[in-house]
Amino acid sequence: MRAAVCAAHGPPETVRIGELPSPEPGPGEVAVRVGAAAVNFPDVLLIAGRYQVSVPTPFVPGSEFAGTVIGIGPHTAGFTVGDRVAGTGMYGAFAEEVAVPAAGLTRVPEGIDDRTAAAFGVAHRTAHHTLRSVVRVEPGDDVVVLGAGGGVGLAAVQLAAHLGARVIAVASSSEKLDAATENGAHHVINHRLRPLRDALRDAVPDGAAAVIDPVGGELSEPALRSLRRGGRFVTVGFASDVIPRIPLNLVLIKGVTVQGFQFGDISAGEFDRNERELRDLLATNEIRPHIGGVYPLDDVAAALRQVADGRAVGKVVVDVSR
Repeated sequence: MRAAVCAAHGPPETVRIGELPSPEPGPGEVAVRVGAAAVNFPDVLLIAGRYQVSVPTPFVPGSEFAGTVIGIGPHTAGFTVGDRVAGTGMYGAFAEEVAVPAAGLTRVPEGIDDRTAAAFGVAHRTAHHTLRSVVRVEPGDDVVVLGAGGGVGLAAVQLAAHLGARVIAVASSSEKLDAATENGAHHVINHRLRPLRDALRDAVPDGAAAVIDPVGGELSEPALRSLRRGGRFVTVGFASDVIPRIPLNLVLIKGVTVQGFQFGDISAGEFDRNERELRDLLATNEIRPHIGGVYPLDDVAAALRQVADGRAVGKVVVDVSR
């Protein structure tokens, strides 16, 4: 099979397309013919050897995919050959075939294509679990979303608006802000054109209920200052590649909560509820991921570069079927 291979840690351009043996599903695993795979920022960090978990080279990058079951390993139940599925993992998705634990797969709803199914996973799950179980957003809440043009940010815009929040989208270009507006943002801010602290003071003079931050860097502190007393600041990643330093006096004075998001922190009951809600939103077409770029497998390095440089609008997808 053809696959993208990271032979040595480095920039996206170190990834090359090569021929590898087809993976054999082991006990509890399923083999999937990949139709499409989505690019996430941690893929870039993993290839660079700068992620919080290190993967020895050589390896096949890619953490999110959708496709069709082509093989069932021993002692594996719940799926049959021909089932359409989507899944996530640490690596392996940028290939024509992948073998993964069956427990990590979900069925793709009827009528949903592989590109959409692949792009809907990580970003929308992160955003929805954050909004429902960490922020606990209520209709009418003012929610500030940083990095609102990226994968997680744009998903947060969509889902917060769907939940009835008033969404203030912050991004770095008119293209990204146009996408945020199309996906439900009520107010948009280009932080390159005006100091974010001043823009947020005008947008939410009484203070925001929550900030969703997948970016970090210099935007975090002015966004934290925009919170009302008792508001929530949730950090879900550092796409800027800069971990911010937050003055704790702001947390004390404003009485706000600063919290990091991890899937493992969500209670089992709420996790299942959130997942059911997401599946229904996808199956009924109420929420669709915004796909801002599609590349063939041969151009996977270019897809990774678009995400690495912060130029992606919504999700970038590698169409392996091409």
